[in-house]
Amino acid sequence: MPSPPMDAYTYQYSVGLLIFLAGVTVAVRHGYIGLSGKGLRNLLGVCGVLLVFLLAQGYLQYGSMEEAPAVPYGGGGEREERLGTPLDYGIMIGYFLVILTIGTWFGRRQRTLKDFFFGGQRFPWWMITFSLIATVVGSYSFVKYSQAGYRFGLGSAQTYLNDWLWLPLLIFGWLPILYFSRVTSIPEYFERRFDSRVRGWVTVFILVYLIGYVGVNLFTMGKVLNILLGWPIWTAAFVVVTISAIYVTAGGQTSVIMTDLFQGLMLLVTGVVLLFVGAHYMGGFDVFWHHLPRESRLAFPNFNEDPSFPSIGIFWQDGIANTAMFYFLNQGVIMRFLSARSVADGRKAMFTVVLVLMPVAAIVVGCGGWIARALVHTGVLPPDMASDEAFFVASELLSRPGMFGLILATLTAALMSTVDTLITAVAAIAVNDVYRPLIRPEAGEKELLKVARVTSVGVAVVGILMVPVFMGFKTIYEAHGAFTAAVTPPLVVTLMLAVFWRRFTRSAALFTLVGGMAAVVFSLFVPEVIRPFAHGVPMTEAGDGVFAGMAQFKFMRAFYGLAVCLGIGVVTTLFTRPEPTERQRGLVWGTIADAIRHYKGSPGREGERRRASALPRRSEAEEQRRGHAELPVLRLSRAVADDLEAKVDDLVYVTDRRWWLGGLRSAHAIIGGVFDDADSVVELGGPTFDSVVALARRDQLLTVERLY
Repeated sequence: MPSPPMDAYTYQYSVGLLIFLAGVTVAVRHGYIGLSGKGLRNLLGVCGVLLVFLLAQGYLQYGSMEEAPAVPYGGGGEREERLGTPLDYGIMIGYFLVILTIGTWFGRRQRTLKDFFFGGQRFPWWMITFSLIATVVGSYSFVKYSQAGYRFGLGSAQTYLNDWLWLPLLIFGWLPILYFSRVTSIPEYFERRFDSRVRGWVTVFILVYLIGYVGVNLFTMGKVLNILLGWPIWTAAFVVVTISAIYVTAGGQTSVIMTDLFQGLMLLVTGVVLLFVGAHYMGGFDVFWHHLPRESRLAFPNFNEDPSFPSIGIFWQDGIANTAMFYFLNQGVIMRFLSARSVADGRKAMFTVVLVLMPVAAIVVGCGGWIARALVHTGVLPPDMASDEAFFVASELLSRPGMFGLILATLTAALMSTVDTLITAVAAIAVNDVYRPLIRPEAGEKELLKVARVTSVGVAVVGILMVPVFMGFKTIYEAHGAFTAAVTPPLVVTLMLAVFWRRFTRSAALFTLVGGMAAVVFSLFVPEVIRPFAHGVPMTEAGDGVFAGMAQFKFMRAFYGLAVCLGIGVVTTLFTRPEPTERQRGLVWGTIADAIRHYKGSPGREGERRRASALPRRSEAEEQRRGHAELPVLRLSRAVADDLEAKVDDLVYVTDRRWWLGGLRSAHAIIGGVFDDADSVVELGGPTFDSVVALARRDQLLTVERLY
């Protein structure tokens, strides 16, 4: 097999290691990484993640592998005019009803914006983990990555296997700042770091990104149902978004997290089952592996030869720009982290996502295409099968009536789990960055909740109107890649410089956002400007339409945008006056202690957590609140305080002992006093008592955990 002109594996790990080591440096300076104790554990953890991916992808790229001889096609595997049976579609409809019921039932107790957008900040790491996976694996994922998997094999998984390079910067740099600063939206962070003008531009760009993402997902599901049922794409998109909007409008983030927990499990299980069934059909995993052509087993199929899927372009567009956008700036994912009961839970969730669930998700979404390619190699399916139908044809071939319906329901789960997150994300920005600061600063909780729900419906409508924009691209993969490569670079560069470079100024932020986006828009009309940044990826015939320029260098536009924005940011910063130190406290790396003080209203630090059990007691006094997070104040008996080694002003987490509730009955609170009592007692104010203690469990012990 001829070698590519450049080595994609070496290139990607060289660039990735630079970002990874920058994150490790930040973690060392913060005290999260060291050579003993918890610091050593953290160091071994992140390095272990790196080693797993480095070895696995190295084996796929360079390992010696046998390949079975191809079998000529024998007929009988042609695509049916209509896939599936009435039973299959009945299962799919039943799934819609189940999700609608789960979403509305769990959203019954949403009374405040904190509940609606952040679920009360009470969810454990395992719920955040599955919720993140359900969000990451969107509706477009199955069709998009199965289509790419059919054409390019295991290389389609590289998008899911690049997260390791961002892990240290995310969990040791951005996550604690985000959590303790208690920003309700990404634009709010930029105003606190800089000013309202920067916030305004960030708001516009993020809304474009999120609403465009809704459009991509609806376009994908419309195309799926068009292939299966012959429905018009608009009709299918309208049905799906209507159901998502109903339960999101009713329950907000709690509905999203609870439905996504269910959907995340379903996504993973169904995809793994499909892989097992496909391998069994061919005679076992060994037969499947040997009938997957060697070029389909490469981790990086080509460097720059094929402009429809160049590894260098996928790396910069998806591994760098879109991954950073997703984990650092995507309002939906940010709201997941802010819903965690602690920073430690957020880190556990992210470790599990990167090391375990993302590789599993890569298999889940790509295996349909891999199986289809192996079935072509064994002579079961025709070699001229359309790549965008490979997933459906292979799935129906391998599935008995009923199981294919489960697969269709999984596609629906993937769609709704992403759309519901995006809808709540846009609603959060509309309320916190547009309506409250610009239209009605004096608006109360009820009015803001109403605006959030109305906005959720509006996002659904605008998302449907975005569908035609993406119908002009040849594949869903290209539509998604071209969109994210165009809109993410200015936001990603501006945030990274804002968080990790204290010298970065408000003028530089403004120029980076506006100037960077102007440069990207210019490249849509004059794509030739990207050629020096294209790493040899050739231009293609793109037609004369309005979006023809977006189809040129659709992946390498991300590298062009990142380079231009970084240049603007650095040069402008060096020619402008530094920001006052006071504006940076708690908002840039190295100032996490200030962020904790801002959060709880008194000094604190991250340390080892301790737990104790206590009986609940309702306080007759009016409940007090402290800190920017407006945390309730409670009192502990001396016995509980001693067990926790806690003192006044420490922050604790109080929860029902039934772990399977996932924190639905829990609350954070500040210790306001310690009283003498022989028993282990926690005294809660009325509202907090009602939210934590179930009516039938007032004589049952609670768990009290000291956090900061």
